[in-house]
Amino acid sequence: MTSSGLFISFEGIDGAGKSTHIEPLAEAFRAQGRALVLTREPGGTPLAEQLRTLILRDPMDAMTEALLVFAARRDHLQTLIEPALARGEVVLCDRFTDATFAYQGGGRGFDVDMLAYLEQRVQAVAGLGSRALRQPDMTLWFDLAPDVAAARLSQTRAPDRFEAQPLEFFRRVAQAYGQRQAADPARFTRIDASLPREQVWQALRLAVHKRGWLT
Repeated sequence: MTSSGLFISFEGIDGAGKSTHIEPLAEAFRAQGRALVLTREPGGTPLAEQLRTLILRDPMDAMTEALLVFAARRDHLQTLIEPALARGEVVLCDRFTDATFAYQGGGRGFDVDMLAYLEQRVQAVAGLGSRALRQPDMTLWFDLAPDVAAARLSQTRAPDRFEAQPLEFFRRVAQAYGQRQAADPARFTRIDASLPREQVWQALRLAVHKRGWLT
């Protein structure tokens, strides 16, 4: 946790169920008297939400997509996330940079070295000392087999440009999430998203409790 706030991200392929559990965790923090910001990526600010619409709707190549995602993230950090953390608030974010490495890097096959460069430039924060990049204090990774996730998603809504990708795309995305977790195991907590909803919630809450952030 940063000295002044707490930043938790929710990650996973489309259909893994992560969005279902963000609001319950927010309510748990609010019940303990914590001020809280609930947000998402791409998005979270008026400018970033406009960019989100373009990213999810309009055809574009992988580089354009990656640049727009990081442009949205920059505004999100400067306008919303950093001020909230400075006020000592909890920030719960539906996706952050891990999603970029998973979707644009793994799914699209875009150059991960370029993504790492953009990460360094966009997420650099003065005053973080040796930890110069803004990253979540904890990332809850909802891990689910892509075919199961696709079956769940088909029952909910019309797909956007990402959700409509073939199953092999999501296999690459899931693999990239696993690589991110392996590279930073202290930050990641893997949640078995194949379990019933209540069991997933209990696993999530226990993971946050073990960090000392919930009673």
